[in-house]
Amino acid sequence: MRLALAEAQKAADRDEVPVGAVVVADGIVIARAHNLSETLGDPTAHAEMQAITAAASYLKGKYLTDCSIYVTIEPCVMCAGALAWSQISTLVYGADDEKKGYSRLSSDILHPKTVVRKGILAGESSSIVKNFFKRKRK
Repeated sequence: MRLALAEAQKAADRDEVPVGAVVVADGIVIARAHNLSETLGDPTAHAEMQAITAAASYLKGKYLTDCSIYVTIEPCVMCAGALAWSQISTLVYGADDEKKGYSRLSSDILHPKTVVRKGILAGESSSIVKNFFKRKRK
């Protein structure tokens, strides 16, 4: 999760919403990503989407079975759907997203075999986003 937080900081440094994601397979980091929606002018360029694409490219296949994704903030519905299609084994995230998080709509979005662990470094994950938006409002 610390690597995902480092990715979130990279996003903040680019004036992007600071969310980071890291995909791990067999103890090896195979993808790192952060939000790029502003940079790319693409509303789908969330950290999770970027990480899924990079991991699939690394594995040369569309399924991320036996992989874990670490994300600083609870994925949105779009990203949760992409994680379901990728058949990711484990989703680990930091802070809940009380406005846009997938679990607000349905907990059935993810693949049925996906294990979810939440609240990992939640305080740090939440702080980086809150501080980003405080700066934006000034």
